[in-house]
Amino acid sequence: MFGRLMPKEGKYFDLFNAHAVLITQGGKALSNLIGALVDQPDQAGRYAEEIDYLERKADDITHDTLSQLHTSFITPFDRDEIHQLISGMDDILDIIQDVAESMSLYDIRRVPPEAKEMAEVTEKCCRAVESVVKLLHSMDNAPAILKFCHEIAELESEADRGLRSLMSKLFRDEPDVREVIKLKQIYEILESVTDRCKDVAGTVEAIVLENS
Repeated sequence: MFGRLMPKEGKYFDLFNAHAVLITQGGKALSNLIGALVDQPDQAGRYAEEIDYLERKADDITHDTLSQLHTSFITPFDRDEIHQLISGMDDILDIIQDVAESMSLYDIRRVPPEAKEMAEVTEKCCRAVESVVKLLHSMDNAPAILKFCHEIAELESEADRGLRSLMSKLFRDEPDVREVIKLKQIYEILESVTDRCKDVAGTVEAIVLENS
């Protein structure tokens, strides 16, 4: 019943959903970028450009959401939670962009195949964020929302394990110290995408538990 009565003023859910779609697209572009650096390095540039484009679009949505927050009398839930949610979502794409920019800065031309597996986990996590955000319009969806939040937490743990495995292989097999330093930084930023996804899941979980 509560979900059907949630106020819709300000089109917040439209903005959340539009941003969430960009997060999924950003996760896919990042996975494609890592995959290109494994198999087709000459294709990596176009995925980096796509990530930049998506991040700019997401910034616009974040700005629109915060503008709505300053002008709306009625909000679907607490104003601080709205601010925390959209800012957390924006952080995901910011970190995705950081990965792409760091690869360019460090002149990364190839990465081991195992990095592609970790990028695929990151992409799954981004898709789960989209799924959970798109259910947020109604608290009738609370059980499904909490299930996705749990899935995001599990994917973040999987990324942690992947990071440890990548680091172990890197220090064990890579003889070039410069490559070790560069790839270590890339791996850590890549893993932090799932950290930001988990932060968003935590915000959503708090909203659900407070309002359902």
